[in-house]
Amino acid sequence: MWEAAALFVIVAGALFWTDSLRARERALAAGRRACERYGVQLLDETVAFASLRLARDEDGRVRLQRTYRFEFSDTGDNRRHGAIVMLGPELADLQLEPYRIQ
Repeated sequence: MWEAAALFVIVAGALFWTDSLRARERALAAGRRACERYGVQLLDETVAFASLRLARDEDGRVRLQRTYRFEFSDTGDNRRHGAIVMLGPELADLQLEPYRIQ
């Protein structure tokens, strides 16, 4: 009985880890596209995990909501902050800290 429970926990953990890697890759791609669209530079070419919670999507289904933080630069010599919210596998929100357009 304990072996089956331990196996279940290991398999569930592996599935969660794989799903988290996919969500992170999608968040990174969304961050790259946004930075390219707005003419700013994505710093460090990465996003960092910030939070995880349960949330409902548009259809009312419960999904994992992951928030990632990243930094970008509008001038090349400063750091500004941004956030990406993934709801399940989909992009739910993307925010950039305000910056002056030159």
